[in-house]
Amino acid sequence: MRPQTILLAFLCLLLLPAASLSQAHTHKSVTPVSLPDIPGYLSLTTDLHQHTVFSDGSVWPDIRVMEALREGLDAISLTEHLEYQPHASDIPHPDRNRSYEIAMQEAKDHDLIIIHGSEITRSAPVGHSNAVFIRDANALLDDDPEVPFREAASQGAFIFWNHPAWYAQRPQGNPVLSDFQKERIRRGELHGIEVINTTDYSEEALDIALEEGLTIIGTSDIHGLIDWDFTEKGNHRPITVVFAKERTAESLKEALMAGRTVAVYNGLWVGRANWLVPLLKVSLKVSEAAYIPGTKILKVVLENQTSSDLLFENVMPYTFYSSSPVFEIPAGGTYTLQVKTLEVSNSIKLALKALGAFSAPKQHPIVTWEIEVVN
Repeated sequence: MRPQTILLAFLCLLLLPAASLSQAHTHKSVTPVSLPDIPGYLSLTTDLHQHTVFSDGSVWPDIRVMEALREGLDAISLTEHLEYQPHASDIPHPDRNRSYEIAMQEAKDHDLIIIHGSEITRSAPVGHSNAVFIRDANALLDDDPEVPFREAASQGAFIFWNHPAWYAQRPQGNPVLSDFQKERIRRGELHGIEVINTTDYSEEALDIALEEGLTIIGTSDIHGLIDWDFTEKGNHRPITVVFAKERTAESLKEALMAGRTVAVYNGLWVGRANWLVPLLKVSLKVSEAAYIPGTKILKVVLENQTSSDLLFENVMPYTFYSSSPVFEIPAGGTYTLQVKTLEVSNSIKLALKALGAFSAPKQHPIVTWEIEVVN
């Protein structure tokens, strides 16, 4: 070998670790999803709409378990399509419960709740719906579109309408509450609706949830890798925060049936005000409140207790000295307000509009905190 070739090979070996380090540096690390409990309830993080190779996904069920453990989720459901089986020639499986069984085996030594579920997959107006907390997915298979809903309900399932605004079935991108869905609601065979699916938020779906008394749901509907679709882009997956009395499958189901949820996709939070506001309230901690010496300007340090960036607007009668009335507190970070109270006070009411949160279409909740001032 010529000396020049040897030298070139040596230089390549020297450069290889540096290149590897550079690639590792650009890889987005996984940070756990973190949301505080609200008074009286645990804030359980769930993703109840996921797929594997046992329907039209790209991964084995154990990967879904590993992804959820990395993100610190409390519960997941692998909701394989009942009727749509594109991998059947490669992975024939007459038992529609198989994906759940594999996930349960992988999760048995871990602190992760696996909920048995399936996706009822029909064309419009029936659309797609998830039935979770089922006992036997095989019993849901039938040509009659009403049978899967009736059977799932008889098994005690929580059933929700998936991606109701999906343009493949609704070209205008707006959900239409059909007579079929109205009848399912009337019969107690449809309990929830996705307002966030993958990266899509539907105001119209939120409106339907509020009008029809349906539980608000957010899901990833993941088919590929969570890392590829979300983490690499600096995002967490969409989830449903369920306010449960205990960390059990039974308590989760009770809370879902009762509508105690908030859908969260990073800085986008969607839920009824009676659950959204308490979550926002505990998400900020006032770590300091004191006047700047010799002034009537109150320094307030706010700590974000969540894994989401939170966007707020000042709606107090007081203005700020050194920041915009619209400000963002980074996930796990702090933000300092300088409030011009005009007179020295022992306490003030901090009032902020949560601009990234929606309690109804185009409606942001206002959250208040009573702040005691240290003089």
